[in-house]
Amino acid sequence: MNGTVTLDPTRLVVAALVGLALLLALIIKFKIHAMLSILIGAVVIGLIAGMPFQDIITAVDDGIGNTLKGIALLVGLGSMFGAILEVSGGAQTLAVTMINRFGDRKAAWALGITGLVIAMPVFFDAGLIILIPLAFSLAKRTKRSSLFYVIPLLAGLAVGHAFIPPTPGPVLVATMLGVDLGWVILVGVFCGIFAMIAAGPIWGRFCGKKYNVAIPEHVAGQEDLDESKLPGFAAVVGIILIPLVLIVLKSLASVIPALKGAEPVLSFLGQPFIALLIATLAAMIILGTRHGYSLEELEKIMTKSLEPTGLILLVTACGGVLRYMLQYSGLGDVIGNAVSSANLPLVVVAFLVAALVRICVGSATVAMTMAAGIVASMPGLDAYSPMYLACVTAAVAGGATVCSHFNDSGFWLVKSLVGLDEKTTLKTWTIMETLVGGTGFAVALIISFFV
Repeated sequence: MNGTVTLDPTRLVVAALVGLALLLALIIKFKIHAMLSILIGAVVIGLIAGMPFQDIITAVDDGIGNTLKGIALLVGLGSMFGAILEVSGGAQTLAVTMINRFGDRKAAWALGITGLVIAMPVFFDAGLIILIPLAFSLAKRTKRSSLFYVIPLLAGLAVGHAFIPPTPGPVLVATMLGVDLGWVILVGVFCGIFAMIAAGPIWGRFCGKKYNVAIPEHVAGQEDLDESKLPGFAAVVGIILIPLVLIVLKSLASVIPALKGAEPVLSFLGQPFIALLIATLAAMIILGTRHGYSLEELEKIMTKSLEPTGLILLVTACGGVLRYMLQYSGLGDVIGNAVSSANLPLVVVAFLVAALVRICVGSATVAMTMAAGIVASMPGLDAYSPMYLACVTAAVAGGATVCSHFNDSGFWLVKSLVGLDEKTTLKTWTIMETLVGGTGFAVALIISFFV
């Protein structure tokens, strides 16, 4: 399919509105799985737009194939990498060491930074369950509200989960937009640091003073963590940095003359799947076999870690179908022209689309998938610099993070783990998520003005 059939623009807009409205209705009202809802919505758009049947089939095939080939290995390797980090105690090592070095007075900063780093290879909910006992332990020791430490931890986890590869969200968006992950990491780290500070230690201090939330009863009597059984801090940090450094070096090698001689090697090692493969093997050896795990035990751990990836990949693949349906029908051109006439920067459009879907649907993954699909279908993306597209990626991540409320599973997870009521969760967690997304977007927008 190459756009040989010219379809009526008005009909295209009607098709998009009906298809997207149906998609949202299926998810919100009828509770149909996101994968099915996105796929049905995309096909309906093609049918109402008047696309030939063969072109609709081609859009589905291309959407699934081209999307999965960019992220399938990364999501799988990232899950294995994160699972080893989780079971070995690497996440606790990072947190405990940071807290000891920062001290109790600045422990909120330590938890925020730890959460940010851990959420890159470890899924948000797993990272929260692993690390929240440390936040409760600090609250018990200092006799402060648990929110004083929980909010910074949540903010760090939210930032790492949304903005910085190899976590699946930004990898998905970068793949759809065709932007090098190295630039996404650089922009994501910059946006993430400011977002973590605003939503973490600063907002956490306010929440800790305003809401005196005691630690849950089942935690109060628990013994402290045995730190002697944890892996070394330097080993954990070094392993986590392997993929980030290699991917960034690959991007920098093409623009820094001093690295030109090593560019072929760095380009190979910095391929995201190679970088993650190296990191996973290092984790298997340093955190696995050297820490008492047999290869058979590691195989079971890594196999189990792949269970949630099927859902992520299928939802993502259907987002790719939506993108190609919009593009092949010609609706991407219509949207692109509308954006041009509205004089809104692409960064702003990306944020607004993701935020609207996030508020309606609740799922950050679905919000990123739909926003990336719509933006990627617009013409002329090749004209933007990699750094600008990395800012667009961060904007999508920011929009997909704001306004977590009753339709977001994360809202209920935090409520139950921390022991909050719905009203307090809205006043603390929801605002924190909005600060994370809004601050990250603001920083991305500022960077975009200079590239």
